[in-house]
Amino acid sequence: MNILLFGAKGQVGWQLQRSLAVLGQVTALDRSSTAYCGDLADVAGLAQTIQRIRPDIIVNAAAYTAVDKAEADSATAFAINATACEVLAREAQAAGAWLVHYSTDYVFGGYGTRPWEEEDPTAPVNTYGASKLAGEQAIATHASRHLIFRTSWVYESWGQNFLKSMLRAASTRDSLNVVCDQWGAPTRAALIADVTAHALRQVLADAQSTKAGIYHLAAAGETHWQAYARSVIQHARTLGMPLKTSPENIHPIPASQYPVAAPRPSNSRLNTSKLCSTFGLHMPSWQVGVHAVVAELAALHTA
Repeated sequence: MNILLFGAKGQVGWQLQRSLAVLGQVTALDRSSTAYCGDLADVAGLAQTIQRIRPDIIVNAAAYTAVDKAEADSATAFAINATACEVLAREAQAAGAWLVHYSTDYVFGGYGTRPWEEEDPTAPVNTYGASKLAGEQAIATHASRHLIFRTSWVYESWGQNFLKSMLRAASTRDSLNVVCDQWGAPTRAALIADVTAHALRQVLADAQSTKAGIYHLAAAGETHWQAYARSVIQHARTLGMPLKTSPENIHPIPASQYPVAAPRPSNSRLNTSKLCSTFGLHMPSWQVGVHAVVAELAALHTA
């Protein structure tokens, strides 16, 4: 099996290099790759790369993810998150390849409290979300063999994310103020990568491509950012990390007191029932992955 991976140095891409290796030969690319083009801004290079490699599977873990910057740089956001996706989709269709792509809860309006289902109406509240929705639509239109996984609140021991930011801040500050009125499920990149490999194994055996489509992929349960931060700091202190901030000194604030250029959804909950029933999966609670990553980081700190 010949697998082409874009975004190899991102949080999800880093874990995909591990999980996809059990399925076949992985060509892992990022923007700095030289033998082949891994830059989603270079659509001609992307097309040439796919035509040269002729993969059985294309996995796109690359994206423009600067949510606030996208408000003033919509052209770049749409070029990477939408235009490049159309090129990948067209080339995947021509090659007869499966295309796996990762999207976001930001395609929804972010209101209410009910977890979003795949068929709920989309209504992005910012430019980033609009660009990701356009990418979904391009893939669904031009590639019949596609898996689109919408996820949320991604973190990993690798790269930059909220979990690691909280640990850094807690190491130097006595107290923190964290938003408490935005809800979702922290989802480890390793879980996303493992589910991807599991789903691909099944769709490759499905000659009729009946499992193609959009799926929500997130850890089980729900929390808000302040409670998430408290869980991270509590577990880190239990493991002996020298932090100045205690969980009790992580104070709740509304999102209105944390101004940003791009509005964020208050409801990032995702219903994963379709994913679980289609592929025979059970999603672990969000705490499982968070505690595992904190433990890995604590071990590195004390090594």
